[in-house]
Amino acid sequence: MARKKALLIGINYFGTENELSGCINDSENIRSFLVEERGFSPSDRDMVMMSDSPENEGTPFFPTGANIMAAINWLVRDDDGDRPSGFDDTICPVDFRENGQITSETLHWAIVSPMDPRCRLTILFDCCHSGSACELPYVFRPDEDGNVNLVDTIKQGVRLIRAAGELLEGGFSISKLDDAKMLLGGATDFFNGLHHREDEAVDEDGLAAENFEAHWETEGKDVWMFSGCADNQTSADTSIAGAPTGAMSWAFLRALRENPEQSYINILQNTREELVQKYSQIPQLSCGGRYDLDQGL
Repeated sequence: MARKKALLIGINYFGTENELSGCINDSENIRSFLVEERGFSPSDRDMVMMSDSPENEGTPFFPTGANIMAAINWLVRDDDGDRPSGFDDTICPVDFRENGQITSETLHWAIVSPMDPRCRLTILFDCCHSGSACELPYVFRPDEDGNVNLVDTIKQGVRLIRAAGELLEGGFSISKLDDAKMLLGGATDFFNGLHHREDEAVDEDGLAAENFEAHWETEGKDVWMFSGCADNQTSADTSIAGAPTGAMSWAFLRALRENPEQSYINILQNTREELVQKYSQIPQLSCGGRYDLDQGL
């Protein structure tokens, strides 16, 4: 049986102005899912958990930039010895103020480029501006004509139109009319923004080539990435049963638990469906090649 390895990182940035609440819970929830429902071993040999919990300070499990890069090296290393928007997306280690951030290009070189071609890697980033966090060469878009279906958050534009109509109910006024125009203008911009750029070529499976400086598409690595939002969006926190968690992480796990046998595209669609009622963020799916999105996770 093929070996399964997992690297899980949750950073709450305790005691800083950037403090969050649910990131460590997210990593614990993913761990439980992998062990209980996907057959991963919880042993230290096969699974590494990193967090900025106080008990991890001074250990290799405290997610400094250096420790994260060392853990990534462990994740992608071949143990059999066969192998040795104008801005970068980055991730922020717990020590990012002192030692800087980790760029998307650095992540790709560290995680994807050294991968054994026999392996499959699935990445989940539930953090802000993460649409191309690992610079995978292809990203899913709706369809080759730019048409958008329900899962691409068309409901958001519908809500803007409905809100404009409700605003005018119960009486007319100039101020209400101006507010309604603003809402309708927002809906128009929203729907226009869902179409592809004219220069964006999309294949029959809805995959569009990303425009990175490096030609990552030549690597042909079997790597898949779900990210919490597009590059220009933020990922929201929420609270489930009184425990803080990332909205996308919660929706992703809920979709998988309801139906464990799903394709990559089904999981993306169902995760988006879970979020569309309350959140504006649009989870993204990227991959290392022009692969069949209907294959099972």
